Amino acid sequence: MPGSRLIALLEFYVMKAKIATFFIMLIFWIIMSGMFDPFHFSLGIVSCLIVSCLSSSLLFPEEDQPWIREFFGMIRYLPYLLWQIVLANLEITYIVLHPRMMDKIDPHLFRFETSLKRPISKVAMAQSITLTPGTITVNIFENQIAVYALTKKAAAGLPGEMERQVAKALESH
Repeated sequence: MPGSRLIALLEFYVMKAKIATFFIMLIFWIIMSGMFDPFHFSLGIVSCLIVSCLSSSLLFPEEDQPWIREFFGMIRYLPYLLWQIVLANLEITYIVLHPRMMDKIDPHLFRFETSLKRPISKVAMAQSITLTPGTITVNIFENQIAVYALTKKAAAGLPGEMERQVAKALESH
């Protein structure tokens, strides 16, 4: 029966994902906790078991599209994001050190419509905005992103090139 083979293969994949998630989390827990007495170590094991059973699909998604494409898309996106962070840092440094700093600052909240379709793309866009100094993503609702910006110049570039880069990394193919 081909259907039962497919189910068995899927169950095997899910079990492998849970086991891999458990060991990744346990190693991270050991590194971060530094507590190796039996009580704390057993609590770490139990916690990692519970979390891996509940959330292994976050680390190893069961989508039709392979997560590897998203991983490499983000690797290609990171240099662009890091450059934007550097530029924004220089702009904020200029504002903070400027003798008329209060004239340069014009904080406001604005919203824009995004053309991004996938939830992971919208979250990547929101996190990129927040990582860039001078802007903070306040809310994402459907296709609308609300951003707090320290200056009009910081707000003027959104969505713009950042949205195109996120789309190229996570939505194309």
